[in-house]
Amino acid sequence: MRSHMNDHSIRKSFHKAVLNRHHSAKHTLVLDELGLMHGACRADIAVVNGKLIGFEIKSDEDSLNRLKTQVEAYNAVFDRISIVVGERYRETIPRRVPRHWGIFTTQVDKSGNVRFCLHRPAMPNPNVKPTAIARLLWRDEAIEILRNSRAPAHIFRAPRGRIYQFLARTLPLQKLKMLVREQLKARKNWRCRRRPCVYGGSSRPIAMLTDFQAWQPR
Repeated sequence: MRSHMNDHSIRKSFHKAVLNRHHSAKHTLVLDELGLMHGACRADIAVVNGKLIGFEIKSDEDSLNRLKTQVEAYNAVFDRISIVVGERYRETIPRRVPRHWGIFTTQVDKSGNVRFCLHRPAMPNPNVKPTAIARLLWRDEAIEILRNSRAPAHIFRAPRGRIYQFLARTLPLQKLKMLVREQLKARKNWRCRRRPCVYGGSSRPIAMLTDFQAWQPR
């Protein structure tokens, strides 16, 4: 059967089929619509545990016009990245995304259930940019890291862009990644215009702590 699902249908099914069993665990954040580059781009789904993992969704109703920009934004931030596509882009998407991107394809079975097939597993992303990682932080979160790192007091009053550059320049990349992940997990008042996704008939907050492990075919 051909799949003609929109973004919402794929997202809801992906959470339920691939991520749902991890939503009640303690040490990983699963988040819809994570802003990248201060809102210039949004990751459809982000998973934050020992790594930062991003998922982009392209349904049969979506265009690929913004994909080049999205690839650049995802590559700057995520340790591993996958794209989830409907039937329309099943054949073309491998040529449109970098080789380290994983690819999930969707299919609707005879019972109308959505199935996800891992066409290509995600590999480590070699293109992460420290400043882009730092820009995931809100200003007060960045200041907290600076205070804990005993940064000079004058940097606390600097423009936001300089603060992120300072973090990227002075902290080792792995430490910066760890500190940013900790801040994302601890963040309480997430700003998002989207309604919470629905899982199994119940509405849960967009940001949820889980114990997600990178999905691999069985």
